[in-house]
Amino acid sequence: MSAKSIQLHHPFKTIILAVSLGLLLNGCLTVRPTVSATPTVTAPLNRANNLALGNPSGASASNPNNYLISRPQYILSYSRVRGIANWVSWRLSPSWKGDAKRTTEFRPDPSLPTGWYAARPSDYTNTGFDRGHLCPSDDRDITPEDNAATFLLSNIVPQAPRHNREVWKSLEDYERQLMSNGNDVYIIAGVAGTGGIGQNGFATTLANGKLTVPASLWKILVVVPSGTDNTFQITANTRVIAVNIPNNQTAADKPWRAYLTSIDELENLTGYDFLSNVPVDIQQIIERQIDGGNS
Repeated sequence: MSAKSIQLHHPFKTIILAVSLGLLLNGCLTVRPTVSATPTVTAPLNRANNLALGNPSGASASNPNNYLISRPQYILSYSRVRGIANWVSWRLSPSWKGDAKRTTEFRPDPSLPTGWYAARPSDYTNTGFDRGHLCPSDDRDITPEDNAATFLLSNIVPQAPRHNREVWKSLEDYERQLMSNGNDVYIIAGVAGTGGIGQNGFATTLANGKLTVPASLWKILVVVPSGTDNTFQITANTRVIAVNIPNNQTAADKPWRAYLTSIDELENLTGYDFLSNVPVDIQQIIERQIDGGNS
């Protein structure tokens, strides 16, 4: 596992995190940062730091309902009992953007342990719910293989069609706009609760109870300037965007900004510890803020 160093500069409380390709090795969890007197930047440019800000639920390979799945394109926590992901974490940057054709082939995740039910495309047929991406297809189109990874059904949740195609899509488009404007965006997206309203009305599960329909979908964006390597800065002024959007058709009647919340509120909702690799004094400032709509 590679080294990661952090420096605090008071009064601005600037953190420099260097994350290398070996951040996650053999399913290991991230290591808590240490404070160094001198910033050290040793990580080469790579695309593998999808869990740079921490493992919010402490997911591991030993917990079936908080099961860590690590692949180059994203990291996720999967729940066997719910049949869907708890959350997915990834980094959006120009190094992931290309012109590979959208795959569109949804398929079961072969990495799930033997004996676990793996969702099938037909589980969603005529249910009134879309196969909704957590890590979007358009965030991973540098190669056909990267795009195909987003169609593994462990990255998919039952999502009300208008929610998926309108308000959620609008937020995804905004994330890519932030990237185009010279930023990298570290993103965690997940689900909460049980029971949503699709085209056919209210449902709590699909596939004879094997797949849970979430009550809401939430997302956190941490916006940092693009760099020439894997170094990035987080300060008390770093922009963070948090939303929690009900999983129903009428959610799309409002823009995504109507669902802004704070990271603290999402922690209360989920029980997770977001941004756990960020020193607590910085967390206390940025996690209580609600985004003010900066461009």
